[in-house]
Amino acid sequence: MPPLPWSAIDTVLLDMDGTLLDLHFDNHFWLEHLPQRYAEHHGISRALADAELLPLFREHAGQLTWYCTDFWSRELKLSIRELKREVAELIALRPDADTFLQALGAAGKRVVLITNAHRDSLSLKLERIELAPYFERLISSHDYGFPKENQQFWHALQQDCPFDPARSLFIDDSLPVLRSARTFGVAHLLAVRQPDSRQGPKDTEEFAAVEDYRALLP
Repeated sequence: MPPLPWSAIDTVLLDMDGTLLDLHFDNHFWLEHLPQRYAEHHGISRALADAELLPLFREHAGQLTWYCTDFWSRELKLSIRELKREVAELIALRPDADTFLQALGAAGKRVVLITNAHRDSLSLKLERIELAPYFERLISSHDYGFPKENQQFWHALQQDCPFDPARSLFIDDSLPVLRSARTFGVAHLLAVRQPDSRQGPKDTEEFAAVEDYRALLP
């Protein structure tokens, strides 16, 4: 990965899950813990629970509802907030993410967290991992009513928290989100090579990828 032109970057926009935090918690929750609890709650087999849930997950992927704990609590008749607390010990920082955040602060960069996570999920994660002090703002796409995949998110962000896309770096583990940022004009974009520490590296296609946060330090 070529070195970043730090002198041309004023604002650093960072995703949370899979970017600063290990995606293992979220993958484990949605693909293992929730289906298991759903099966127990409804008195059905785990295989049947998967067969009911996976098509629902696919249907809502990339939409604001996919990220909304209130939506899933209503839809599945389970408290997603409480179920997440049951496995909250899996919430973990990615290696050296805090070192990177400290360096950004020391370099005087403006740092903003932009996540598709619902405020419930965000607050649970902030209880476990002290991220808030590193950021000027912590923004959930639910505040605007559009996920980051949607151009209207970026227009809302620009109005709420004015930034120059040409002098901004954005790091996210979602390729559709990165493409949306590129369409909006964000000049410096990085994907994440291995968002989930328990799974292998992924193909980040046209995007350069972060493998080690120390490698980004100026």
